[in-house]
Amino acid sequence: MSQHDASSVAATGQRTTNPKTPEPLYGGSGTGRRVTVRDIAAAKARGEKWPMLTAYDALTAAIFDRAGIPVLLVGDSAAMVVYGHDTTIPVTVDDLIPLTAAVVRGTSRALVVADLPFGSYQASPGAALAAAIRFLKETGAHAVKLEGGQRVARQVEDLVSAGIPVMAHLGLTPQSVNAFGGYRVQGRGEDGERLLHDAKVLQAAGAFAVVLECVPESLAARVTETLTIPTIGIGAGPGCDAQVLVWQDMAGLSPRTAKFVKKYADLATVLSDAATAFARDVTSGSFPDQEHSYH
Repeated sequence: MSQHDASSVAATGQRTTNPKTPEPLYGGSGTGRRVTVRDIAAAKARGEKWPMLTAYDALTAAIFDRAGIPVLLVGDSAAMVVYGHDTTIPVTVDDLIPLTAAVVRGTSRALVVADLPFGSYQASPGAALAAAIRFLKETGAHAVKLEGGQRVARQVEDLVSAGIPVMAHLGLTPQSVNAFGGYRVQGRGEDGERLLHDAKVLQAAGAFAVVLECVPESLAARVTETLTIPTIGIGAGPGCDAQVLVWQDMAGLSPRTAKFVKKYADLATVLSDAATAFARDVTSGSFPDQEHSYH
């Protein structure tokens, strides 16, 4: 490696076979290291779109990691898809820590983001820092996510100052579902200007990315064009830099999904058929057979 190349690697933390063609964020595997927030920023600069999925266990996370998904979110959506609640509000830090640790252990490349659940950061920047430190120290997570605009800017500033990367979340913030009066599209009319202002504030506070959930696609495109950090859409149209879905929604496991969800599989039917076939074999006495018995 030339001195110029060595300096480039030291500056960016990324080695590529050709400096003019850096490894893509999605599907890349040649660096032998984790995706970082600097890689995500570089993808924004290149105009490269990328996918993000949720994950809550080691086996699923490993599948997504091998598929090249660069960022995995251990979402507070675990309240519903793992723990069976109706909203994200009941889930706690203690509930999410073992799930996050499992996802980290199951992956080798993906950047793992831990959701800060309701009540863990709203009270004060100190509370936010304490919760975020637990996730990084006890699980190995690489970043945290929190909801809200200007009202959490101080929390974002303090976390970033402490060396903790922060992903922000605007629009339909599920932890505020009671204040919104349900799951409704956000950012229409004058509210759109407020959301854009919040996005700028969060960027200035140091957030490395911002999730835009259930906002008009024209507003999401405008925010994406305005910010230098990437936007991650979920029900925000095609103009965002990245897209995220809850994996159970994406794979057709969830019984009810929002309008913005595209189902890429029918996992509910696959699992149901497998369970039915297993039960049939057991009740008929054909399982276990000699092939599946020890001798």
